[in-house]
Amino acid sequence: MGYMTMARRGKSAVARTRMRLALVMAVMALVVSTIGLPGLSTRAGASSGKSITIASVAPFTGADAALGPKYEAACYAAAQAINKAGGVMGNQVNCKTVDTRGDPADAVPAVRQMYATTSNLALVIGCTSDEASTVVPVFDAHQTVSFCMTGESEFDSIHFPYFFRLVPPDAADSVAMVKIAQNKGYKNIALAFGNDAGSQTFVSPAEAAIKRAGMNVVSNQTIDMNATTFETEAQAIVAAHPDAILMEALGAAGVALLTEIYQLNNNKMIPVIGTSGMIDPTFFTGVTTGPIGVQNFISNFNADNQTVNVGGPAYPLYKKLVLAQSGKVKGVPNFQGLLTANGTVHLYDGINLAALAMDMSHSTVGAKYKADILKIAEGVPGAVVVSSYAAGVKALKAGKKIRYEGVGGLYQFDSYQTAFGPFEDDQYNADGTTSAVGASLGYCNLTLCKAKP
Repeated sequence: MGYMTMARRGKSAVARTRMRLALVMAVMALVVSTIGLPGLSTRAGASSGKSITIASVAPFTGADAALGPKYEAACYAAAQAINKAGGVMGNQVNCKTVDTRGDPADAVPAVRQMYATTSNLALVIGCTSDEASTVVPVFDAHQTVSFCMTGESEFDSIHFPYFFRLVPPDAADSVAMVKIAQNKGYKNIALAFGNDAGSQTFVSPAEAAIKRAGMNVVSNQTIDMNATTFETEAQAIVAAHPDAILMEALGAAGVALLTEIYQLNNNKMIPVIGTSGMIDPTFFTGVTTGPIGVQNFISNFNADNQTVNVGGPAYPLYKKLVLAQSGKVKGVPNFQGLLTANGTVHLYDGINLAALAMDMSHSTVGAKYKADILKIAEGVPGAVVVSSYAAGVKALKAGKKIRYEGVGGLYQFDSYQTAFGPFEDDQYNADGTTSAVGASLGYCNLTLCKAKP
């Protein structure tokens, strides 16, 4: 709880990073001291020959409750295809949700309960910036492979052997947002980011990127994600006369903020550039059903996003599988909106990578299959490219080496097992999907965007 309080009070990026690092070390010590206790299996992932479990560890309640369902949908979509192909070595895949409430203090007991009650846990997905600092050390101590949707900076420099992320750090996300602003000729920028840990990680990198670009921050507002009205923040932003607002405030808070800004600005929307996390069906539906409306919103909102290969071979099956989950996953008002949502896209790919690695290694135990994830993602000499689990299994059974090209394209990992892919500038369509506009933003790292990685 202390970590969340520090972030909400606006401590500097350095102070927050030090606090997170201390928290990581404390959790690792706690895990080491308790890992032998009853109910904490150290062989999570061992297969019974009947089924395996993939757990979505993420916020399903709280300020960031919109995130969990996007990840849950990815699990059900991937599991449907895997099970149709016969399962992982005959094991049917089951999906389980673990609610962290978006709070690092609540996340650890929820994860402990997961280990105490889950049989044949083979993989964890989700784990956002809200709670990753506290739960990733637990996953690693249990040798559980995890694909996390966290952009926290500590994972840029601390190696966790079982941790993978198919999305770049939040600092790169911030650089991509500023690149969009540059391309549009904006000079004066307002910032509006939630007080949750996952949103605050964007602020300092955005400020630095804005300064490097020769722009100005004219207003910097921290949004209380538990509040229902934002008159003070909205007035400050409108009074600053920004060319655009860079923001991340998910769910009802983001909807309320933009609505109040619109009304205070004489029913005129100030252009907004959102993070990739704001490609979200709940946010889109909330804004467009209010006074702003669909056309006004989609013509004034852009978001950076990692490139989604909608013209690639993996996309048609992915689209069919995701839309088939409509009605099965609660908290998603429009499943069309998941088709380009980075959490759904990349976790679907991550599950396929992990499942194929299990088949390649002939094991569902993380310690045995994790090395094959990198081989399948990056390819080895002579590998054939596959775009689905079924095609990958068929090739493996034929004795072939494989490289997986997913909905997010091809993945190349750095030494900390983070994949940096190209970014694009996305705009919403009227149905809640998004499309890329303009040229690619390039490969954005912690300081700049460039044409090649």
